Amino acid sequence: MKRQALQVMIATILSKLLGFVREVALSYAYGASATTDAYLISQTIPVVVFSFISAGVATAFIPNYSGILNKNGRNQADRYTSNLRNALLLVASVLVALIFLFTRPIVKVFASGFSGEMLLLTIKLTRVSVFGIYFAGIIGVFTAYLRLHGNFIVPALISLPMNLVIISSVFVSSKTNIYVLAAGGVIAAASQLIVCILFSRLAGYQHKPIMDIKDEHLKAMVLMALPVIAGTAVSEVNVLIDRTLASGIALGGISSLNYANRLTNFVRGLFVVSVTTVLYPLISRMAAEGKIVRLKGYLAEAISMVSIMVVPAAVGAMIFCREVVVLVFGRGAFTHEAIEMTSKALFYYSIGMIGFGLIEVLTRAFYSLRDTKTPVRCTVVVVLANIVLNILLSRVMGIPGLALATSISGILGALVMSIYLRRRIGSFGLRTISLSFFKICIASLVMGLLARGSLTIANQVLHRNVALLVAIAVGALTYGLLIFNMRIPEVDRTWVAVKQRLVGLTDKNN
Repeated sequence: MKRQALQVMIATILSKLLGFVREVALSYAYGASATTDAYLISQTIPVVVFSFISAGVATAFIPNYSGILNKNGRNQADRYTSNLRNALLLVASVLVALIFLFTRPIVKVFASGFSGEMLLLTIKLTRVSVFGIYFAGIIGVFTAYLRLHGNFIVPALISLPMNLVIISSVFVSSKTNIYVLAAGGVIAAASQLIVCILFSRLAGYQHKPIMDIKDEHLKAMVLMALPVIAGTAVSEVNVLIDRTLASGIALGGISSLNYANRLTNFVRGLFVVSVTTVLYPLISRMAAEGKIVRLKGYLAEAISMVSIMVVPAAVGAMIFCREVVVLVFGRGAFTHEAIEMTSKALFYYSIGMIGFGLIEVLTRAFYSLRDTKTPVRCTVVVVLANIVLNILLSRVMGIPGLALATSISGILGALVMSIYLRRRIGSFGLRTISLSFFKICIASLVMGLLARGSLTIANQVLHRNVALLVAIAVGALTYGLLIFNMRIPEVDRTWVAVKQRLVGLTDKNN
């Protein structure tokens, strides 16, 4: 699993770096303004409306496709895939029509603080971006299809053409009008789908011109996907609540939350998604074969890997929140006020980074056991906690309070989910994991203190951005040395594997 996760991580780094360039381009051209708030809401509506369907379909597709492939062969499995693809197009058509007809009341739900020209702009942008729904669900199916057939790299890289299109549309729209940017999002989604279909055909996929909504396999998938859809839909309520409240707190608040969230999602996407992408097919196979002990081993390994990578990244983001925001976004139309608002949001979002990372790992464990209901229950807890905390903390802290509420609810969700999973499969090494987690936290805090001190010294002789990079390098080296000497099982096993690999290469060369 480590080797595949590393390959996915490298591919994800390339995609995420270009994603950063996209956000930098957006912040440079438009800053954190009323225009970006309107644009982000217009993008949120089709994403929120269809992403929960896409997530449910992609999650249920993997075990169902595997079962059909093993029982009925490749031809029937591809027939099922084609039928699902066509059914999703039908669902997308209905949703597009509804959103197009009722855009104004839908926008008011997502951004209750908007009015006048800002509301009108958001409505017009939404009527362009809504057509991206046609591509979202099918992309989820074909990325899952590729992973099932051993191709983890292409799904990790499909955001490359998407980001290139959006970056181009940012600069063109800044010279023409904002509607070009909304259209660019639709074209970007189409480019992803083209890449997915191309590589799926290379993997042997044969499309069938079929539409059978009564197909038993489609029904089975829907039944399995419904709890996932419900859970994701409930989870997306967090986004809705955050942006609705932000729309009434500060101009540019939605944009600041978005930029800060993008930074934390970079870390989660880089480390967590790389692990869970490889983990899910593995533990699904272990669950299907009844090898629960091996499933627990993979799960414990994944939790340790995520903790080792995410905790120091979260500490670093908290310590260098302002410096990171200045480095990434601090230019063009991105004002001093935008920097301050985004930095505070980043600080508080970083607190919950590990919570949401662990939720992604634990959720895959439940899905592999064909239990899609328990994650929904846990997600409801997260959302309810987030609603209450959002209302309370936003009144006291403003925009940063929304980020802190999200973080606290994420940590609570991870704790609740781990308790439920332990009841389901028994002990999976939580005591050992907890001890390792404590050591990782200590190493991360020491790393943070030394890195902050290094920045103070480096700022006296170097440019601020160079000084930040030097401080990050000092922190990374410090963390590596500390973690290597703390007797953490996952680190020790990795080091043994590296030494064996090096010995093997030496023997081969000799």
